[in-house]
Amino acid sequence: MNATPALAEEFEENRHHLSRVALRLLGSPEDAEDAVQETWFRLERTDRSSIDNLRAWLTTVVSRVSLDLLRSRSARREAPDGEAVVESLSTGGSLGAGAGAGRGPAGAADAAADPEARAELADSVSVALLVVLESLGPSERLAFVLHDLFAVPFEEIAGVLGTSSAAARQLASRARRRVHG
Repeated sequence: MNATPALAEEFEENRHHLSRVALRLLGSPEDAEDAVQETWFRLERTDRSSIDNLRAWLTTVVSRVSLDLLRSRSARREAPDGEAVVESLSTGGSLGAGAGAGRGPAGAADAAADPEARAELADSVSVALLVVLESLGPSERLAFVLHDLFAVPFEEIAGVLGTSSAAARQLASRARRRVHG
């Protein structure tokens, strides 16, 4: 199926969201972009009339693509390049935004007043979150990121993982305990 300009425009409206999901799941800007591109290719081959909610469909697809990449990465014992992630964050990436940035660490009050300090604090929290996420298994990571960072319901996460809602809830809970530990 060929993509129409309207479909391409709708996809572009969701690209930033998809990039954020993929980057948080994968930790690598290059892998995240690959996941977003694969999502576009899959959208092009799909009958649009079978999609009720495009944003939800795209989120599901980019999550599944990211999960496949995480599984293949762990099978090959690969890890994302930490320097590339830090560079992405310093040039406008958003790996940890909204995931506790600006809360808790000493100097947070100073960071609120100084934009440069706020950016440094967000970068350090983002890198710390990535390190913690790397310790999670692919399914735990997906359940945690989608639910806790993007407020995706467990029913949808279960569909992505091919499991029950209760199992998805358990994966997120286990990941949450490991992240907080």
